[in-house]
Order: sequence, then structure tokens, then C-alpha cells
Amino acid sequence: MTKKQRKIIRAVLELGFFCLLLSACAAKTVLDDLDRFAGSDTGAYGQAGMTAAQQAAALLPKKQIRVGFVQVGHESDWRIAATKSGKQAFSEENGYDLHFVDADNDPKVQVEAVRRFIKERMDYIVIDPILTTGWTAVLKEAYHAKIPVILLDRTIDCKDQYYAAWFGSDFVREGEWAGEWLQNYLKKQGRDQETIHIVTINGTQGASAQIGRTQGFAQYVEKNANWKLLAQECGDFTESGGKAVMERYLQTYERIDVVVCQNDNEAFGACAALDEAGVAYGVDAENDGGVILISFDATRAGLEAVLDGKIHADFECNPLSPPYAAEAIRRLEAGEVLTEKDYYLPEDCFTADEEPMTLMIDFTPKQMVTVTKELLEDREY
Repeated sequence: MTKKQRKIIRAVLELGFFCLLLSACAAKTVLDDLDRFAGSDTGAYGQAGMTAAQQAAALLPKKQIRVGFVQVGHESDWRIAATKSGKQAFSEENGYDLHFVDADNDPKVQVEAVRRFIKERMDYIVIDPILTTGWTAVLKEAYHAKIPVILLDRTIDCKDQYYAAWFGSDFVREGEWAGEWLQNYLKKQGRDQETIHIVTINGTQGASAQIGRTQGFAQYVEKNANWKLLAQECGDFTESGGKAVMERYLQTYERIDVVVCQNDNEAFGACAALDEAGVAYGVDAENDGGVILISFDATRAGLEAVLDGKIHADFECNPLSPPYAAEAIRRLEAGEVLTEKDYYLPEDCFTADEEPMTLMIDFTPKQMVTVTKELLEDREY
């Protein structure tokens, strides 16, 4: 072997040894990173038996989950709180790429937004529907595109196979709680045999919240022969709508004992109309034949009105459903199967009474909550 050949062989051997060193260093770097992951919430990366490709993939930045969220609008304090909750739950910090649409109470805009989300291949679609009807066709499209749909707040008339889950309120039960409270309250006042004249300011016609609360309260109107439901008009869940409807009622009916508003903003409008007409209402006027005011939603502003004695009772509709939807998505991403289709959120019934009554429906007790300044300070919405 010549001297030149020996030099070539030595160089090849040195190169091979250097490559082995590089490989060992690279492997050590990957394993070191996996050790750091093992101590975090994503410890699954450190599981034994992972291939080199799996280990390398585990070190890559996680892909953000693309979520298309179409909201009803911004018609009330409750809706604004729900939107805020949604943007927080589906934030970039939490691993989401959120595409948000405010439909401004236009059902057509909602359906168009969902179709756009399908075309843009979102990972998930979240809908807070304006109306119960008109959803089957577009949800079928999402279903066949294999894009899971999660519903919030209001329900829809559609086969449940076309959506992954719904998180919201039992609107019928909310109406029942309101009727149960009024029945007990009038009895406590010694007015359970007196003719009671009632008007209702309904929410958006065709919305499941409007339908459910109307149905629930109607059961108590039927039970109590002395209750006279004079009228039900749509206030569209807005303060201006509530005020306009209340003004018409005051012009039309000589006597009104109870006003049922299907959300807090309608109640604020009703209060403004009563103030302008010089009609007494609220807790301080109850012994002088003042109007009894009932509301729904229990937003911070609504509960402030309860604390001030303007609203007698306020029945909560929890706007914080988006975190539940985010948790559902986390589980679906992990390959889990959701055990239920419909999930009801926890909710309370609020009163200005320092000795809150316990309501009872279908042998289920519900202790009302007295509104205090401390409660309002701790309130999330």
C-alpha cells in the first residue's frame, strides 16, 4: 500500500468517526429536550417506545387550532359578556387561531359565515344561533366536510348527529323558576287570590331563549286562574325595544301588576318607560301597588338593579359557555368521545329579599341568592 493510499484510508476513518460523534450529540439534544417536556403538562412526549421521528415531531411547535366562531350580535350586556368569554377561551395564548363573526342579529349572515368557515377548512366551528330554524342544510355540509360543530347558548331544530355538542341554559326551566317565584311571592303578600294583570316583553321571536322562557312561564299562567296575561310583544332583547314595548303597554292598559322582561336590557328599557310615566315599581313600592318587575340573564348591571330594588327577581342565563366548548375541543383533539350531546350550565336565581325563598319544581329545590355588594364585586360578568 502506498503512502498516498494510507492517507486516504485514514481520512475516511476520521470522517466516519466525526459523523458518529455528530449523531451522538444530536441524539443527546433530542433526549435532553424530551426530559424537559416530561416534567410539564405535555409529559406524554417523554413516553418510552417513541421512534426518532415521533421524538423529533414532539419538539416541533404545536399547530394552532383554527376555530370559526359566529356570534348572534352585540344586542345586550349578556351578549357582550359571552363574546368576551369566547375571545378569551379561544385566544392565541390558549393555542387557537380564532376567526370571529358578529352577525348583528341577521340569521343570513350566520349561515353565510358558517359556509365560509367550511370553505376555509376550519378545524372546528362554534355557533351561537340567532334562530332555532334554518340550520339543517349548512350543518349537513359541515358534517360531510368532517368539521365538528359546537353550539352555544341557544338551541336549534336539527338532528343531533350534525353537531358535536351543545352548551347552554335550560330556558324552559328558567321560565318555570320565574313563575314559581311569582306564585310564592304573591302568596307571601296575601295576593294569591287577587286578579293579577301581567304583561311580557319577549325576546327575539323564534330564538330558543324566547321560546323556552315563554313556555316555562306559561305553565304558571295556566295554573293560576287569577293571573291575566294581557299581552306579549317582542322587545328583541334590547333596551330600546323594551322601552318602546313598555310605553305601548302603559298607553293601552289601565292597570299592570307584573312586567316580565326576557332579559336585563329589556328590563332597563321598561324601567325608563315607567320612570317617564311616573308609575311606581320595584321593592320600595310593593306596598303601594307598585309594578313587580321580573328579569332574566342576571348580568352585573341587572343584579345592580336588583340590589337597588328596581328588579324584584332575576333568573340567570350563564354567558360563560365558551370555556366549556374549548374543553370539549381539547378532548376531541385528544381522541376522546364526548359522553353527552347536550350540557346545561350552572345557574342561579337572584332576589333583593334578605331572606331568600327556596323554590321547588319537580321535587328539585332551588335556593335563591340575595344580591349584595360583595356578590357583585366577585361577579365575572
